[in-house]
Amino acid sequence: MGKDGVDDAWVVDALRTAGCVFAEEEAGLLHAAAAEGGDLRALVARRAGGEPLEHVVGWAEFRGLRMAVGEGAFVPRRRTEFLVEEAAALARKGAVVVDLCCGVGAVGAAVADAVPGVDLHVADIDPLALGYARRNVAPYGGHVHEGDLYAALPAELHGRIGLLVVNAPYVPTGSIPLLPPEARDHEPVTALDGGPDGLSVQHRVAAEAAAWLAPGGHLLIETSARQSPDTASAMTTAGLSVRASSSEEWSATVVIGTAPR
Repeated sequence: MGKDGVDDAWVVDALRTAGCVFAEEEAGLLHAAAAEGGDLRALVARRAGGEPLEHVVGWAEFRGLRMAVGEGAFVPRRRTEFLVEEAAALARKGAVVVDLCCGVGAVGAAVADAVPGVDLHVADIDPLALGYARRNVAPYGGHVHEGDLYAALPAELHGRIGLLVVNAPYVPTGSIPLLPPEARDHEPVTALDGGPDGLSVQHRVAAEAAAWLAPGGHLLIETSARQSPDTASAMTTAGLSVRASSSEEWSATVVIGTAPR
């Protein structure tokens, strides 16, 4: 019997019956969340009902950091840690770093954690997600902006961004029904749907990037291996020099564009 009066075996059995592969590990996290003021039976019911574990416990682990997240927000994916790795390798202290389509701000916060002293800005169109982003970027002095892509950014960043990191939605519209229920039913479609070919938002980002980047500044976009040639083409058309980087470990692909000096 747990300290909360709920039998430990019941929690594990309820999660396993619901199809949770890592039932024991999840049970421990739910117990911890209940110890912080939640009702364990209610938390188990939510998880067994299909809610993402991160929504239920209120945080997601990302690059060794605890990112605030909750109901109705996009949960940062582990593969996106590769985007952070690539960005951190290019970031410099004092550089303006912008996390566009930031969601809960996990990418921007992780880059700022890896490279102390950057001037961090994060932007998204979703006010709910930005509520979490404010909490996640606060330790790094991050600035939060609401709006559609570059329209969210203050004019004084024009031509000054050293590093523009983007995890825009890139799932084709027709593939949304094929996503796991945790994503399809519990995350905002605006954070998933990249248009008919999955590239609509990426093309919009690439088209205006050169005007916002500082000379020699970098644009990094997470994409899929299949879509990466089209992502690269959009950057090339926008006047950036382009290379792609992939990781078998993370099953992730990042396309990197660099502005002329």
